[in-house]
Amino acid sequence: MGDRAHVRCMVVRSPEVTMNDLAWGRRRMRQRIAQHGALSPEAHAALAWLPAELRTLRPHAYLIREGRRPASCSMLLSGVACRHKLTGDGARQIVGIYLKGDFVDAQNLFLDRSDHNIQAISDCEVLDVPIDAMRRLVADQPEIARALWSETLVEAAMMREWLLNLGRRDAAVRVIHLLCELAVRLQHLGLAGHDNFQLPLTQAQLADAVGLTAVHVNRVLRQLELRGLIARDHRCVRVMDWQALRQAGDFSPAYLHLGETRAAAARGARIARAYADG
Repeated sequence: MGDRAHVRCMVVRSPEVTMNDLAWGRRRMRQRIAQHGALSPEAHAALAWLPAELRTLRPHAYLIREGRRPASCSMLLSGVACRHKLTGDGARQIVGIYLKGDFVDAQNLFLDRSDHNIQAISDCEVLDVPIDAMRRLVADQPEIARALWSETLVEAAMMREWLLNLGRRDAAVRVIHLLCELAVRLQHLGLAGHDNFQLPLTQAQLADAVGLTAVHVNRVLRQLELRGLIARDHRCVRVMDWQALRQAGDFSPAYLHLGETRAAAARGARIARAYADG
């Protein structure tokens, strides 16, 4: 097992959001949407004046429950949330993890009722846009409609990978694959070091995401330490051999589509800042 005394994680805390900081939240939404391509001044103006409110959620609080009619389209400004389904006897399957900057329910924009639950894992700050306002926005602004469509397409790509993970990979590979995904996504957001990250899920939550028990997940993590692939100190994970870990998890980040939007993200951020400064 790895030497816990020598495991150090880079912990990056999101900036504190106050309930009066709607401009900051709207700016983050503009930057996220602009990742999918440059926006016109009209689109930026529409986003800048979009009706919205900030909401603070504690761990385990629900953003939306299965069967409810969605009232807003929401973006996660900070924290971690999950999408999950429940079986008839109450067993939970986590089917998606949301990190800072993710739209958490864009797929509900044109659906009458939610077919899943979205629940906070950590303390979360959420920007809520009334669903009618968001529908008018996408009808009036094709660039924004295209961006939200791209968001749902990437989410569908991730869902296909998760389905493959659950259906065709063995228990250990499932866990390793999810660890690799979280490491890459957190690093992309600047929330992880080059070889370490803070695991945002408990072992029970990991288990619900890969269809195993918490005991089995713990066994896999200990095996990874014994093989010299990772070292741990509580939730801090240090990757000792990325290539070996990636191969063991049958992991390729292509389904995350991160590289395709990186240049557009930088361009969109510059445009958003220029618009805010002007």
